[in-house]
Amino acid sequence: MFPWRSASDGREVSEPRRKNSRSGRWIADNSYLQRHIGAAVAYNVWHYYEITGDREFMVDHGAEMLVEIARFWASAAEFDPQRERFVIRGVGGPDEFHDAYPDAPRPGLDNNAYTNVMAVWTLMRVRQALELLPAGARQSLIEKLGLGADERAAWEDIARRMFVPFHGEGLISQFEGYERLAEFDWDLYRARYHDDIHRLDNILEAEGDTANRYKVSKQADVLMLFYLLAPEDLRAIFTGLGYAWDEGMLARNTRYYLQRTSHGSTLSRVVHAWVLARCDPAHSWQMLREALGSDLGDIQGGTTAEGVHLGAMAGTIDIFQRCYTGLEAREGALWLRPALPDELKSVSFRLRHRCAWLWLAVRNDCVTVRVDDDAEHAVTVRIDGRAEAVAPGETRTFAVPPARERSAGACA
Repeated sequence: MFPWRSASDGREVSEPRRKNSRSGRWIADNSYLQRHIGAAVAYNVWHYYEITGDREFMVDHGAEMLVEIARFWASAAEFDPQRERFVIRGVGGPDEFHDAYPDAPRPGLDNNAYTNVMAVWTLMRVRQALELLPAGARQSLIEKLGLGADERAAWEDIARRMFVPFHGEGLISQFEGYERLAEFDWDLYRARYHDDIHRLDNILEAEGDTANRYKVSKQADVLMLFYLLAPEDLRAIFTGLGYAWDEGMLARNTRYYLQRTSHGSTLSRVVHAWVLARCDPAHSWQMLREALGSDLGDIQGGTTAEGVHLGAMAGTIDIFQRCYTGLEAREGALWLRPALPDELKSVSFRLRHRCAWLWLAVRNDCVTVRVDDDAEHAVTVRIDGRAEAVAPGETRTFAVPPARERSAGACA
C-alpha cells in the first residue's frame, strides 16, 4: 500500500487534523483513506513501459511493483456472498469532499467506483506484465515473491467479479449510497458567496454542516476513469464485470457530475477539459483556458502565493499533446485519433517513443509524421485502425477519416 502523504522511508505521514481557515476550527483530516495511490503508481509503471519499451525496467523493477500492488488490492477486496461480488470498504476517493457517510461513527466510504475499477485495471495489467518477461526472468520473479498459481487465479476472480455501484440510467455512482445524499442548492450558495464556492467543504463546516450530506464534489472522481482510460478499455472492463455499457456513458456521466462539482482543485478543470473534448469541444476549450489561468488569475483566492499548481500546468500541456490529438502509446505503436476544437487548427511537437525521436503535426483531417534520421527503427503509427510504419528519415502524411459529429452541449 502506498501512502497518501509519504515520508522518505515510505511511511504514511498525513496529519490527523487540518485547520479550516474559514471557521478557524481544527477538523479531522481523513485524506489518508485514499487508497488509490497504488493504482496511480501501477498506471505509471505500465505506461512508462508502453512509451519506452524498457523491458529491462520491467524485469528489474516494474513487474515486481505491479505484483505487490496487486497483492494490496487482493487484500483490500472482500467477498460479499449476497452480491457474489468483491467489495472494497472504508476508503476515500479522489473527490476529497466526502470522507464518511452522514452521521456515521467512523470515516470511510464503501465501493468508490474509481478505486474499484482501477483495482481491476491493475489486476488485468499484472498478467500482461508477467507475460512480457523472458521465461527465465519470469520464473525467478515468481520464486522470489512466492507467487503461486492459486494467488494469480484469485486475482483473475476479483478482476471478473468486482462490484461497481450504479444508479439511475447508466450513471456510475461515485460510491455506494451516493444516490441517497441530498441535492445541493448551488444557486443559493453562489449568490451567498459571490461564486467563490470552490471549497464548499470549508464553507459548510463553518456553517455547522458537512459536504458528506450532499451530492457535491471538489473535483472529478468518477470522471477520472474517462480521463485515464480509453473508451475501449472502459468498455472491456465493465462488460467483463457483467455490467451494461453503451456509447452514451461518457456524455451521461459527464453531464451529471459536471453539474455537481465545485472545482475546488486546479486539477479538476484539467480532467473536465479532457473528458469534454470527446462530446463538447467548445466547453472543453473553455475549461482548458480556465485551467491555464489558474495561477495567473489566482482563481482560488490566495493559493498561488503558496506555490504554483505544477500538476495542473503539466496537465494543460498534456491536453494539447495527447487529448486533442488522441495520442496513445499502445502495443508498441503510436495511436492517433485527432479531435481538435474549432479554436485550435493544428498542434505540432516533438516526442520520443521507444528510443526514436519524431515530429508530429496534427490536424483534424490529417497527421504528418517525421522520424529523425538517426532513429534506430521505424515507428508504427495507427490511425483509424490502419497500421503504417514510418522509417528513419521519412516524412509521411496520413489522411484522417471524418469523425462522427460531436454534438455541441452534449455534456453541458
